[in-house]
Amino acid sequence: MAITAADVKKLRDATGAGMMDAKKALTEADGDFDAAVELLRVSGAAKVSKRADREASNGLVAGKGTSVIQLAAETDFVAKNAEFMSLADEIVSAVDAQGATDVESAKALKLASGQTVEEAVAELSARIGEKLELANVAHFEAPAATYLHRRSQDLPPQVGVLIEYTGGDDKLEFVRGIGMQIAAMTPQWLNRDEVPADVVANERHVAELTAREEGKPEKIIERIVEGRLGGFYKENTLLEQASVSDDKKSVGQLLKDNGVEVKRFVRFSTGG
Repeated sequence: MAITAADVKKLRDATGAGMMDAKKALTEADGDFDAAVELLRVSGAAKVSKRADREASNGLVAGKGTSVIQLAAETDFVAKNAEFMSLADEIVSAVDAQGATDVESAKALKLASGQTVEEAVAELSARIGEKLELANVAHFEAPAATYLHRRSQDLPPQVGVLIEYTGGDDKLEFVRGIGMQIAAMTPQWLNRDEVPADVVANERHVAELTAREEGKPEKIIERIVEGRLGGFYKENTLLEQASVSDDKKSVGQLLKDNGVEVKRFVRFSTGG
């Protein structure tokens, strides 16, 4: 059966496949449109499988309501693709509406198209030709504030922060400012009580070895170790970090002055 340009265009429009792929599928299916669609789906799935071991280190973050997601891609070219950004918005809207709290539950959510999130990501991956994956998902109870940061004006946001807090809805903009702090200063934990015991033990061990290597007197080594551990907390815990908006105060002091308590936060980052 002769394959016409109109046949190829119809198949491309229906599947998003490239021209040569559409023509090849129609030829293999002897002009049977439905069979050609099935061939393209199988081919697309195979391509996605082959990309599984590639690294999706780029992409974007998106926020909606009290939810944030990270949708990963291989390149920043795809990160600013209109379909990719639209899918991210659909996913975060579904996450927020249905309260999904992790990647696996989010993958199973149904989108307006009738597809699950997992199916929609796989389909777009097959069409675009890059590995795409839903990398991170967070949904908190209200009140919660989001802060999204662009590393470049020609790219979508690539750092996203979500903060659950107490203190009233009128504190939303103030808490977004704390989100900016988290985006810029990358604290790993909320406070020193959240730092795992093995991390503290390792930091203490390294500080002691360093002090001995420097030839510090034995009688002051413990004090030096405690001082360096305190520095570790100030760098890595949000409440003990110096505030970027008021460097004379810690974030914890600033929160207390404004009648706000941060209950928890997440920071997602992609693209560098």
